[in-house]
Amino acid sequence: MAMDSPTAPSNSRPSSSSASLMESLLGLLRIRVKRGVNLAVRDVRSSDPYVVIKMAKQKLKTRVIRKDVNPEWNEDLTLSVSDPNLPVKLTVYDHDTFSMDDKMGDAEFDIKPYLDALKMQLNGIPSGTIITRVQPSRQNCLAEESCIIWNEGKVVQDMCLRLRNVECGEVEIQLQWIDLPGSRGLFSS
Repeated sequence: MAMDSPTAPSNSRPSSSSASLMESLLGLLRIRVKRGVNLAVRDVRSSDPYVVIKMAKQKLKTRVIRKDVNPEWNEDLTLSVSDPNLPVKLTVYDHDTFSMDDKMGDAEFDIKPYLDALKMQLNGIPSGTIITRVQPSRQNCLAEESCIIWNEGKVVQDMCLRLRNVECGEVEIQLQWIDLPGSRGLFSS
């Protein structure tokens, strides 16, 4: 009587792509898109603005606010950060029902100063302490000085971004960091 030989053990492991993805990740950047100020008019008397945020291959967007050039979004968009050297691009669009959405300006910002502040040992300092200030320059889209602040145990950065490639408009945002268990984290970079 012939016996079936057991199959040879395979060398395949469970998918390690999700594990390697977590290892390359520094953490999550929560961008609170607060509001637009004096945005460009793209319809008859107003605009229907929304914001698109891009970093590497990620693309997130806010809801459309109808007929408002000073919209209040107060919406949180969360990006996965694996390369701190990549800029974050923000673009404002006017939503149109029957044609392509019109661009209402764009801005770009660097997250390195923010990530550097996160790496500091800040426990024990009073809430509201300014850690560092980022000045407006030709290299950034800041409309005014941006302060990185220690606030109730978290590092936050408020930014007012002046939109480029448009006649007027600013967008106010706030950055917050979310550490992810299993990610590479900021201290390994």
